[in-house]
Amino acid sequence: MDIVCTPDELQLFTTIGRVAAELQLQCYLIGGFVRDKLLGRPTKDVDIVCTGDGISLAHAVAATFHHKPQVSFFKTFGTAQFCLHGLDVEFVGARKESYSADSRKPEVEPGTIQDDQLRRDFTINALAISLNPNDFGSLIDPFGGIDDLQSQIIRTPLGPDITFSDDPLRMMRAIRFATQLGFAIVPDVFEAISRNKHRLKIVSQERITDELNKIMAAPKPSIGLHLLFISGLLQEFFPQMVDLSGVEIVEGKGHKDNFYHTLQVIDNTAAKSDNLWLRWAALLHDIGKPATKKFEEDHGWTFHGHEVVGERMTPRIFKQLKLPQNEKMKYVAKLVALHLRPISLTKEDITDSAMRRLLFDAGEDLEDLMILCESDITSKNKMKVKRYLENFELVKERLKEVEESDRIRNWQPPISGEDIMRIFGLAPSRNVGVLKTAIREAILDGHIPNNYAAAYEYLLQKAAEFQLMPVSD
Repeated sequence: MDIVCTPDELQLFTTIGRVAAELQLQCYLIGGFVRDKLLGRPTKDVDIVCTGDGISLAHAVAATFHHKPQVSFFKTFGTAQFCLHGLDVEFVGARKESYSADSRKPEVEPGTIQDDQLRRDFTINALAISLNPNDFGSLIDPFGGIDDLQSQIIRTPLGPDITFSDDPLRMMRAIRFATQLGFAIVPDVFEAISRNKHRLKIVSQERITDELNKIMAAPKPSIGLHLLFISGLLQEFFPQMVDLSGVEIVEGKGHKDNFYHTLQVIDNTAAKSDNLWLRWAALLHDIGKPATKKFEEDHGWTFHGHEVVGERMTPRIFKQLKLPQNEKMKYVAKLVALHLRPISLTKEDITDSAMRRLLFDAGEDLEDLMILCESDITSKNKMKVKRYLENFELVKERLKEVEESDRIRNWQPPISGEDIMRIFGLAPSRNVGVLKTAIREAILDGHIPNNYAAAYEYLLQKAAEFQLMPVSD
């Protein structure tokens, strides 16, 4: 396996090695940059470790360039960073670490390159390349990381129980790398993850969720979600997801395993879109099923209203997982709430008003909703899937026709709440909202045309029911 560097990268690494030698320091390229270069993966994050003061080295290297990059440094952590040639270059002094049982923050002291490699999480991340002039480019691989890259396995330099007990976030990272790289976690390492899963409680939720989002952003997220589930890690921070698992059988009738159905929906969605939050909508689309599961004599298993329950659960789950409490959360909740609607439109004799209502409710997120719903069509019966997908294409065509005819997406009724208050001399009140909703519903249902004159006449009729008379025209 060879590392291929660009001319800019080679110039940078040569300069770092020369400046380090002038400061009587040894320095090395280490970690993810080395791993990804060997795998032929694109990478921009460069980690430099030196036997001494990494902050001083960063400043000295930056000063050698004509357009001197700005150095950001953090004395508490002994790290410094600058950007150059599109690379994010970070410097740190080699160190060795020791941990206490109740914290993942280590006691740190200066160390050798060997000490620094020993503290790395996985053998494939402990690879180092010398930048020192006397042996520039030589590989330092004390734990067989090259062999593990070639074998596509994830292994720890130390015993895995020590590695994961010291820093439990490494358990999430192991599964994340397995997902991103398509590597296998060796059995003794995976067994250690299961044994140490309870240690995850000392890790902040933000760090856990950051790793989870990287799993969700991978080409096939189901790999990591399955590993999180069977290791027991998922139960530690996302029990609602675990509740989807399993099949219950009553009177010979069983429902599908909603956990593994969800994984298939996420993979289907990931194949169509890189949108992380659309993938989250896929993850949560059936999250309300455990709370709504019911066996009915005539219908078998039902999950009536699970989309409504799922919509309500979404903000709580986002808060629990320290995900954004903003428009991204609202977007996911909206798609969860609407995810059954397009499928229901595959039935015969669906009215234009039903199409208009979906266009209005989905608005600018209609395309994403359609991706989610199409991804939700899963079955071992290939003919059934084929039939559903064909019907779904008809729905998309029909929606397109209605949209072109009515222009209802992102639409606002021709009479606003402010108009209603002005016409009847009202202050903000419940009646204003009722009248505004009545106009909207009448247009969506096709009872009146989508124009001001028709809406105004209808408004007068509805207002009369409240004994309201216009004070201005």
